[in-house]
Amino acid sequence: MKKKRTKLILRIILAIGTPISLFFVPWILVWAWIIPLPDTIQEQINEAIEYEFEGMIVYVDKAGKPPALYSGGWDNRENKIPADPQSLFKIASISKLYVAVAITKLVHENRLSLDEKLSDYFPELVGRIENSKEITLRLMVQHRSGIPNFTDNSDFWKNSPETSRETLEFALDLPANFKPDKNYGYSNTNYLLLREIIEKVVGYSHHEYIKEQILMPLGLNNTFGSLSDVDLDDVMSGYYIGHEADLKTENHGMLATAEDVGIFLRALNNGSVFDEGEQETYSSIYVYDHTGLVPGYQSIAKYYKDIDAVVIQFVNTTNFTGYTFNLSEIIYNRIVKILRSENMQ
Repeated sequence: MKKKRTKLILRIILAIGTPISLFFVPWILVWAWIIPLPDTIQEQINEAIEYEFEGMIVYVDKAGKPPALYSGGWDNRENKIPADPQSLFKIASISKLYVAVAITKLVHENRLSLDEKLSDYFPELVGRIENSKEITLRLMVQHRSGIPNFTDNSDFWKNSPETSRETLEFALDLPANFKPDKNYGYSNTNYLLLREIIEKVVGYSHHEYIKEQILMPLGLNNTFGSLSDVDLDDVMSGYYIGHEADLKTENHGMLATAEDVGIFLRALNNGSVFDEGEQETYSSIYVYDHTGLVPGYQSIAKYYKDIDAVVIQFVNTTNFTGYTFNLSEIIYNRIVKILRSENMQ
């Protein structure tokens, strides 16, 4: 079997081994994709650490088995602290799932409407965000508003702002990416504004509302709104290739353990996070899985119906101009293949 696999690998390499591909193809990705699949998830994580990742955490909740946590590499490379599967991690855009659920709950409490306009909540943004009077909350949740994405502004990464208002400035006074509901365009600005709308409606922190409506009912005690809410020693270090500094002190929103994200994702997909009638609304406006990416931290959170499994992967190494996220996706997909192969045994 191993000889057959080796021959297959060689044939694939020879088939794509033209001078052009030799120059342009990132071979680390090709190799990570084609090498034989290991037998266990831990072996796959150990293999991934041999590439360029400092540390990795994986949580698996597969039907018929107790949830399992895996880790490899470093939590902190300077102090040689091994990766701890219980560490807090910056989940970045995975937090949009929580915000979308919170919006859904407010709709069913009749405290807001998905058909309300951005200008209803922010009249001061008329003229500063194009089409403010036509953009509905629904379109913002769905990334169909056309509002420019503040993270696409290169200056945002040079001088990371301290507040939401300072962050919003990086998206103001720019032409719309497209007219409302005429296209799809992922924009972090949509969710920055949605978080502020939640706070206008409830009268306090959007994360407190998420905590009351989502975290506490699910028993999620290791999910937090920002770095100011946690002990920094509990946070996994984050690294950007080519830079020596540990990026854990930079505030980029929500933090959670892989286990907490996994429990939430299971509840999102089986509907237990919702009250009666809410899931139908949620399904019409947003997705059931997500990825996250900020300097030093990349994450994937998905549910697989065919094997009834939730798989969460945290990697504390990034490079926006490289291919670390592509590599992490390859590793993630190989872990899912291992889980599927277990069903065939």
